Amino acid sequence: EGAQDAITLDELRDRGRTRDRAELDARTAAITPADVSIYIYTSGTTGPPKGCILTHGNYRQVVTMTESQGALETGEVVYLFLPLAHAFAKLVQFLALDVGGTIAFWERDPQKIIPNLMEVKPTFFPSVPRIFEKIYTLATSVAEDPAKMRQAVEVGMNVRGLAQAGAPVPAELQEAFDAAEEKLFAKVRALFGDNIRVCNTGAAPIAREILEFFYACGVPVMEGYGMTETATVATVNTPESFRLGSVGKPLPGMEAKVAEDGELLLRGPNIFSGYYKNDAATRETLVDSWLHTGDLATIDADGFVFIVGRKKDIIITAGGKNITPANLENGLKQSRWISQVVVVGDRRPYLVALITVDADELPAFAEQHGLEPAEVAGSEQMRAAVQEEVDRVNATVGPVEQIKRFQVLPHDLTQETGELTPTLKVKRNVVSEKNATAIEALYAV
Repeated sequence: EGAQDAITLDELRDRGRTRDRAELDARTAAITPADVSIYIYTSGTTGPPKGCILTHGNYRQVVTMTESQGALETGEVVYLFLPLAHAFAKLVQFLALDVGGTIAFWERDPQKIIPNLMEVKPTFFPSVPRIFEKIYTLATSVAEDPAKMRQAVEVGMNVRGLAQAGAPVPAELQEAFDAAEEKLFAKVRALFGDNIRVCNTGAAPIAREILEFFYACGVPVMEGYGMTETATVATVNTPESFRLGSVGKPLPGMEAKVAEDGELLLRGPNIFSGYYKNDAATRETLVDSWLHTGDLATIDADGFVFIVGRKKDIIITAGGKNITPANLENGLKQSRWISQVVVVGDRRPYLVALITVDADELPAFAEQHGLEPAEVAGSEQMRAAVQEEVDRVNATVGPVEQIKRFQVLPHDLTQETGELTPTLKVKRNVVSEKNATAIEALYAV
């Protein structure tokens, strides 16, 4: 209300009634699949954003392909917080309109996402890993006994796996499941509004442990893969066919293969036409109709795609060891206290990390340790807590892959400072450039 140049919905309807229907029909009939639908710029995590040319045919095809996988059903209630200029959000809106669903848009306040979910009670929630990480942290931080919680998750995984396979559940296992349902699973589902059918996640890696946790709780978070260049989706897990840790199988009509250097290549009717006014980048990305994704991947015998890491993000240490930083970063981000992690080490003798503290957890940590919230990030107590998490993750990898030193940054990464994209992906180059002095200090002996 009162927004500049805004009109009410009634005014919009009145304008529509005055339009010449014949002109509208003629314009619609004149559109061909090859006509440009939209220019969407990439997020710019690895370089300057590029304008992807997406046609009406691209979007019609990807809508049809995803609907064939049961992505949305008639009557679906969708909660959408993604930026509306994002390719994924655009696809979700098309799908909801196409099948006859309802979309509830967020209130533009991250603190209201969970209250919104509980109010809207969506059946479908498309999101990004950071949101699921936050909900996971919220749900697990109140656990009185972490070991018992892990046992409950294992029980939930087993029971739901047996149910998926149509196999009987032993009485003792069912009894343990019923207890976990009351103490944990039902409470987690309530955070999503208690009506969730399926969630989707993409745009960045997510830890398998988080997927297992939500699956055990009855909140299936299905990971998919795509990019602006594929009109959003290329591969996806579904509740009927999934493999946790993978990004699913290619959509019907999509072809996927792995190049000799491990790069994932894609081909299909939803592949973009090229980059706007950037022929050189187009020629580099589209070769013989195959899209060079820039991601390293493997494909198993059943056709499930597993993303290894971003080609440009792979760290090659001074000793020649190839390391995927996302594995370490995701492990650390499971901590209640940690928000973002950027692992550095390309052409360096060892790995270091830039780590930020979760702003939502500052008051709790401050109260526990007799600090002011503003003192937490630079405190010895927080450094000790982060060191415990680094030690935990280091114990899961070999010596060369371990983080040797780290710096807790005084502030979290944000969109406003240019360190995060609208879908909360970290811009590594920006973070590294801004903290170059801190990085050099970590290598000073």
